[in-house]
Amino acid sequence: MELDLNRPPDPLAPVLILPGLFNSGPEHWQSRWESAHPELHRVMQDDWEHPRCADWIARLDAAILATPDAVLVAHSSSCALVAHWASTAGSGRVRAALLVAPSDTEAASYPAGPTGFAPMPLHQLPFPSVVVASTDDPYVTAERARTFAEAWGSRLVIVGDAGHINSQSGLGDWPAGFALLQELRRP
Repeated sequence: MELDLNRPPDPLAPVLILPGLFNSGPEHWQSRWESAHPELHRVMQDDWEHPRCADWIARLDAAILATPDAVLVAHSSSCALVAHWASTAGSGRVRAALLVAPSDTEAASYPAGPTGFAPMPLHQLPFPSVVVASTDDPYVTAERARTFAEAWGSRLVIVGDAGHINSQSGLGDWPAGFALLQELRRP
C-alpha cells in the first residue's frame, strides 16, 4: 500500500468531557485538557451536587446527538452515567469511552445526594472503552473496578496509588491519560 502524502490526515474524533459529582475544578486533569485543547467540550449539568441520573442522561444524550462519533471522557460518577446511557441509547452513536476512577455507586463510600446512579449497570458497552483505576481509590476498590471493566468489555489500566485520579492526586496534565484518549480518538 502506497502512502498518499497529499491526503490530509484522518481527523481525530471529537471529545465530550464528563465530570463527576461537583464538576471538575481548574486543577483537575479534565479541566486542564479542556483548557489546552479547545476542541474538547465539557457536558454541563444543571445540578452537580444532588444530580438525578435521568437528568444527566438527557443532557448527555443531547450532547451526543450534537457531536456524532465522539469519544466520552468520564470521571467518577460519570462512568456510571455512561453505563446507564449506553443501556438505553443503543449503539453506534459514540466512538469510544475513557472511564476514569468509576465510583462504586453501591458502596458505602458513595456520597449521599445523587439519585438513580445505583445499581451500577453491568452489561457490555456497545463501543470500545478503557477503564482506568488506582489501587487506593476511596470510592472504588481495584477489584470492583476490575468487575466493571470485565462487565463493560473494557480494557483495564491500573495506575497504582493515585487516589481518585483527580486534582488531589497531583497528576497535573496527566499525559499518560491523554495518550489513552488519543488512542481512542484515532479512526
